[in-house]
Amino acid sequence: MKTIPVHQIPQPAVTCSTCAACCCQLEVMLITDTGVPERFIDTDEWGGEVMLRLDDGWCAALDRDSMRCTIYEKRPLICREFEMGAPECIEERKGIATAYR
Repeated sequence: MKTIPVHQIPQPAVTCSTCAACCCQLEVMLITDTGVPERFIDTDEWGGEVMLRLDDGWCAALDRDSMRCTIYEKRPLICREFEMGAPECIEERKGIATAYR
């Protein structure tokens, strides 16, 4: 009897081209001044400054066509520290599994 070898299929690499910007649905507190334009700043229920999110939960600074940040050079510190491919990124990607086929 012959056995069929099992090969592990590698997970796709996390890159900008395979990103569905799921982190752009998280609440982002503004804890440092990076120059975020006022039109993208909101106040949360406790009086803290946060990134404005649209009614559907997406960050207002996200370009929906390209799924890229329109204020990338002035993005908040939390966004700068949220590393592509880090465990937190991978966990958020699991939450939008339908975006990754």
